Amino acid sequence: MSAAFLVLLVSTANIGALLGEGQPRREPRRLSCVRCCRPSEQPVPMASSRYTRMSNDPAYSLPKVQPTIDITILKGEKGEMGEKGYPGAVGKEGERGLRGFNGRKGQKGQPGPQGHSCKQLYAAFSVGRRKPLHSSDYFQHVTFDTEFVNLYKHFNMFSGKFFCYVPGVYYFSLNVHTWNFKETYLHLMKNEKEVAILYAQPSDRSIMQSQSLMLDLQEGEEVWVRMFKRERENAIYSEESDVYIIFNGHLIKPAVE
Repeated sequence: MSAAFLVLLVSTANIGALLGEGQPRREPRRLSCVRCCRPSEQPVPMASSRYTRMSNDPAYSLPKVQPTIDITILKGEKGEMGEKGYPGAVGKEGERGLRGFNGRKGQKGQPGPQGHSCKQLYAAFSVGRRKPLHSSDYFQHVTFDTEFVNLYKHFNMFSGKFFCYVPGVYYFSLNVHTWNFKETYLHLMKNEKEVAILYAQPSDRSIMQSQSLMLDLQEGEEVWVRMFKRERENAIYSEESDVYIIFNGHLIKPAVE
């Protein structure tokens, strides 16, 4: 059987050779070269041209890779606190804001000190002197021997001073009779400081001289009168039968009503 297969194969080959000899033989077709670039440009290889076409095609474009850095890996340890910087310039004053809401009511305060049940918000005195007085010292305290009004005994007749028990505004007045040919010079005192002067020059005729003022007194302060002697003889005149020297004072408005 193998001999028969070999004979058939040789016969087929001979028939193909006879058929080929009867037909004309064609030359292989060559592809002509077409210029696709300018004269100044160099031809691009086929592989490079194909790569360019593939890169422009969305289907063949390479994906863009954006690297991501984990900051927590690169973050170091917390450093020490730096020195305090210089203060900046003062900015412009802003507009006034809206009024806020009322706050809550505070707690009740502690009770105040107990008041004086017998203390009256009144004070007044009027005292006089019936004896004349010559100044023998540089400063001489003037006392009084006649009491016209002494409300609540705020004026001390022994010391000749008014003691303030009710703080407030007071009015005081001093009236004296001068002595002929002698100088009259008196100070109206508040505590140890002179606050007003009553003065009359020496004259051959005696006259009535007065001074008045208002003082704002605190509790415990004193008001009184003293004579002031200079080079000349200083004196005030009075008689037993008449009162020529009068010192008055009264409260106008208490500090607490």
